[in-house]
Amino acid sequence: MPPRKSLDHLDCSVANTVDVIGDRWSLLIVRDAFFGVRRFDDFQKDLGIARNILADRLQGLVDKDILTTKQYQDNPTRHEYVLTDKGRDLFDVLMALWRFGDRWEPATAARVAIHDDCGHETHMIAACAHCGAELTRRNIRVVPLLDVVAERARPA
Repeated sequence: MPPRKSLDHLDCSVANTVDVIGDRWSLLIVRDAFFGVRRFDDFQKDLGIARNILADRLQGLVDKDILTTKQYQDNPTRHEYVLTDKGRDLFDVLMALWRFGDRWEPATAARVAIHDDCGHETHMIAACAHCGAELTRRNIRVVPLLDVVAERARPA
């Protein structure tokens, strides 16, 4: 695979995250890891991904500290892939994508998330870390503005 263009010039946490998990296979591997898949053959069977692409994406996720390997067999040596703390922090991202998909691109055999504490079906909501109120695109602002937005907002 040819090297991707760096996104460093954007100086943005979203761009940095996309650089880590930005392709569809990597994100689906992380999804499967959250759902309990651990072994190469199981990832391959579930996703239907070519083995060489899977090996490349798994190695990339290990290199980016999203997954770590743990040996589970000696002869032949076999490893399973486990989410790291950094990988587990992608939970909110996956839940947000799941909610978006259920609303705009629903699956025919949809899965549901059950909150173990209360037993009810649930979905992701973004909430303010300070007051707990739900966050929407209408009640937040990001500062500083992107340069292109700030330039447009300046009086002529």
